[in-house]
Amino acid sequence: MNNNSLIIFLAAPRGFCAGVERAIEIVKKSLIKYGSPIYVRHEIVHNKYVVDNLKKMGAIFIEELDEIKDQSRPVIFSAHGVPKSIPKYVSLKKIEYIDATCPLVSKVHREAEYLYKNNFHILLIGHQNHPEVIGTMGQLPEKTIDLIETTNDAKKYSNNSGKNLSYITQTTLSVDDTIDIINVLKKKFPNINGPKKEDICYATTNRQVAVKKIANKCDMFFVIGSRNSSNSKRLVEVAKKSGCKNSELIDFEKEIPIKKIMKCKTIGISSGASAPEILVKKFINEIKEKIDIKINEINIIKEDVYFKIPGKLTLNK
Repeated sequence: MNNNSLIIFLAAPRGFCAGVERAIEIVKKSLIKYGSPIYVRHEIVHNKYVVDNLKKMGAIFIEELDEIKDQSRPVIFSAHGVPKSIPKYVSLKKIEYIDATCPLVSKVHREAEYLYKNNFHILLIGHQNHPEVIGTMGQLPEKTIDLIETTNDAKKYSNNSGKNLSYITQTTLSVDDTIDIINVLKKKFPNINGPKKEDICYATTNRQVAVKKIANKCDMFFVIGSRNSSNSKRLVEVAKKSGCKNSELIDFEKEIPIKKIMKCKTIGISSGASAPEILVKKFINEIKEKIDIKINEINIIKEDVYFKIPGKLTLNK
């Protein structure tokens, strides 16, 4: 029943993107500069392992700003971005803040503002209640931006604004699903305006392309990532659509389905943009204890993107 050896196709690139690395670095550098505790509004990135480690260093994670018990301590905004009301609130309260919003999310915020100033009505393609979507919609006055989640939403949408339409997207969507939605919108509204450069970030796109490349070679496919990570969940969907129906998300606290793996000849592994490489190694090492493995890393592109951290964190106190 069990194979003596297993081939692991390891997708690359995988794991941390530049925006995630920058956000984590901002928390660590803030702890060095200001000491602990510091507050972080919302999970800095969607990964429990990362958040738990930062808690041990002295970060206090909150959902809402009224949870800040000591207003003399700084607060960090997560990589997903925040509505404009958030920095406004902390400024009124005279709380120091550090913004760890991913620069690629900030780019979408600026696009939204530009379109609004140029009298467009905006459609945001994204997932309701995701913090990035809440942050982007919160850049503009109410009723000037509508959310489109599915092709069905796009088909049913009617433009009652009297303005020209333009669309923007969440940065962590499935590339293929987003293209389907955009195509429906373009068919329905031939003059709809879109971003010059797509909003889905380079890391999301690269990880999805890498998964597509190997999914159909695999008996099972595993994405290491947290359940609340949008880009990780999209990788599971991409693996299923690309030929490996037996694909699942592995949270770091979840038990590895070793019995199922032992029945496979080949498996694929990737990780979401907020999952550290140590979790991938841990997963592989647990398999290695039971089965002889051969790792075949499939690298589709080398990533060398780097985002600077805010200047005030690189200066001495």
